[in-house]
Amino acid sequence: MYTGLEELQQVFKQLRLSEVSSELPLLMRQAEQQSWTYHEFLTHLLTFEVNRREEKNKEKRLKWAKFPYQKSLEDYDINEQKSITERQMKQLKAMHWLEQQYNLILLGPPGVGKTHIAIGIGLEAIEQGYQVMFLPMGELMTILKTSEYTRKSQITLNRIKQSDLIIIDDLMYIAMDQREANQFFHLINHLYERSSIILTSNKSPDQWGELLGDEGIATAILDRLLHRVEVIQMNDESYRMKNRESVFK
Repeated sequence: MYTGLEELQQVFKQLRLSEVSSELPLLMRQAEQQSWTYHEFLTHLLTFEVNRREEKNKEKRLKWAKFPYQKSLEDYDINEQKSITERQMKQLKAMHWLEQQYNLILLGPPGVGKTHIAIGIGLEAIEQGYQVMFLPMGELMTILKTSEYTRKSQITLNRIKQSDLIIIDDLMYIAMDQREANQFFHLINHLYERSSIILTSNKSPDQWGELLGDEGIATAILDRLLHRVEVIQMNDESYRMKNRESVFK
């Protein structure tokens, strides 16, 4: 036998307002204690449902992204690494380039913060409601090679294709054979003008052709990646080396 409150909670569940349903006893006590009007009570109910749904969706987007760690753009020390200006950082954070399906290439030697910035942008994109996917280049190639016969790889590949922003870390750190280059081309071709891509690499685009194996495929990939792109060259001294800790004192 349901009480009046339990029956009301069931109604909210039937209306797919599950967050309000679970929190209803507390919200009703607050309404009584603070003498909310009907309008205030209804506003609190709906606002609570919307906020909880967004929190859960954000949690799902973070899980989907598969970041190796979380560092925001605010954590990046512009004073230490002067390749990116404060103005550029604000433009990256505003995400207008993402709305227009522009790509971003971060070039530079190891340790200058390329991955940090890419992850920071990814976190900001998630905050703004975008779907993001982070993949080291080696992991991406494994997914592409096994997607035809491994369900897990097929699911991951579908998620990549559904993402608004794909971050590929350490692009071209190893050479590809012709089959790998062809699979990579088909992915880039699918994402072209559908999603934005952030690439980090310690090799400049004019060196990528040598690592892609097939000149025709290399040209086709570069044509799509570089059509709408912002390239940021990061030539500072390695942040990790400048701030390393030594066992010897």
